[in-house]
Amino acid sequence: MNTSNLRPRAFVIGHPIAHSRSPMLHGYWLKRYGIDGSYEAVDVAPDALGAFFAGFDDAGWVGGNVTVPHKTAVIPHLRHIDEAARAIGAVNTIWREGGDLVGGNTDAAGFLGNLDELAPGWDAETKRTVVLGAGGAARAVVHGLKLRGVDIAICNRTVASAEALATYFGTGVTGHGVEALAPLLREADLLVNTTSLGMKGQPPLEIDLAPLSPRAIVCDIVYVPLETELLRSARERGNRTVDGLGMLLHQAVEGFEHWFGLRPEVTPELRALISRDITGN
Repeated sequence: MNTSNLRPRAFVIGHPIAHSRSPMLHGYWLKRYGIDGSYEAVDVAPDALGAFFAGFDDAGWVGGNVTVPHKTAVIPHLRHIDEAARAIGAVNTIWREGGDLVGGNTDAAGFLGNLDELAPGWDAETKRTVVLGAGGAARAVVHGLKLRGVDIAICNRTVASAEALATYFGTGVTGHGVEALAPLLREADLLVNTTSLGMKGQPPLEIDLAPLSPRAIVCDIVYVPLETELLRSARERGNRTVDGLGMLLHQAVEGFEHWFGLRPEVTPELRALISRDITGN
């Protein structure tokens, strides 16, 4: 089906998907730039993923986003994936190149874009970073940090997972257990939490920031709540802090450009819109 003359239609697929804020985010940009297109949340159960792609062309999709549990399961349905998706091992964005479906991962770009916006010049001042966690989010963060040339210490409750991730990324990345956290923090210029600890409904992240320099930046990719206990503690002791909302906003930029042909801007108005939805204020 030739969709070139049709109203562009993009999606986010996941299971469940009702919680996604992506439709609000992309809907803001569609309205702001006067684009006659749509962005829709589609609940796709794991056993229905094949049928979704079988009907892709007939549905008129130009591409979309992918969230759990499909970030790796979509890969066999794509012609190829980009360097970031290969490095991170997951796809979060799909678009068309010619007649082919290709996949990418914009999480690292979103993480970096958020840091660049809220802590400008951070990379010029950062030599050593501590990353908490060794899951999928950590892979994206470590990939992004590697692009900026900083040394990275991954710290995780299961040391084998941290060591395996460090081996995967190679030079400049080391893996450690939680018992090594205090000495690592003494040397850190940037601390990043990539775990779900501290997220609403999850156990707290229990960490003593005392060894951390007051000049260090503290970033939490969690954005519900907007200010986690980690960020509050860091702010109160004088550290610069970066919340996780901007990562959500910045990771969406590249996909929107692929689907709708215009590179959108992450504005204070957009940040305030999503913030109000999260906080209810």
